[in-house]
Amino acid sequence: MAPRFLPFLFTVALLTGCEVVDAGPVEEPAGTSTASADAAAQLDQLTVAKAASMKGYTREKFPHWRDTGDNCDVRDTVLKRDGEKVKFSGCNVVAGTWHSVYDDQVLASPTKVDIDHMVPLANAWRSGAAKWTNEERGNFANDLDRPQLVAVSASSNRSKGDQDPSTWKPPAREHWCTYAEDWITVKSHWKLTVTTAEKSALTDMLETCR
Repeated sequence: MAPRFLPFLFTVALLTGCEVVDAGPVEEPAGTSTASADAAAQLDQLTVAKAASMKGYTREKFPHWRDTGDNCDVRDTVLKRDGEKVKFSGCNVVAGTWHSVYDDQVLASPTKVDIDHMVPLANAWRSGAAKWTNEERGNFANDLDRPQLVAVSASSNRSKGDQDPSTWKPPAREHWCTYAEDWITVKSHWKLTVTTAEKSALTDMLETCR
């Protein structure tokens, strides 16, 4: 027996001059953001290699917190950039609030804030920076043009240490997408290598961008 609503549809079609078509269910495309698609493409271009030796590494070979004039340095610059209601003594940051995206903490004092190197200095050394000059390593350690420096909680920064995403990820899972994109952006610009495990972890983290 035919469904009772079909004659009604047929009548409507005649009155409107439209053809009744069963288009079926409409599916929303899964989609991927342009940023994450670009990051995935950049990741595929990175050289995969085993982590090199730590022989000869010291933080002093990455001169950081360069002066930016008037008693300011790069650390002050990042604190000012990433904070809210920031207060100064001269140009030194003495108060404000910061949202640590790694662990979703709100920090009410600059003494509780660390400036994290997105790609840690020791990781950079193991993935190509050992061949650079101290000047080049200083440029990397003070890079304000890429997402290499970020104000986060001291506890999350120290938990991370020099680990890559295969062994440490931000406790706040909602930040995994941005973290992976930023890590890849830095490694891509500075032409650093990634390990197999690191690349796999970054690929998984980019899946959270969907």
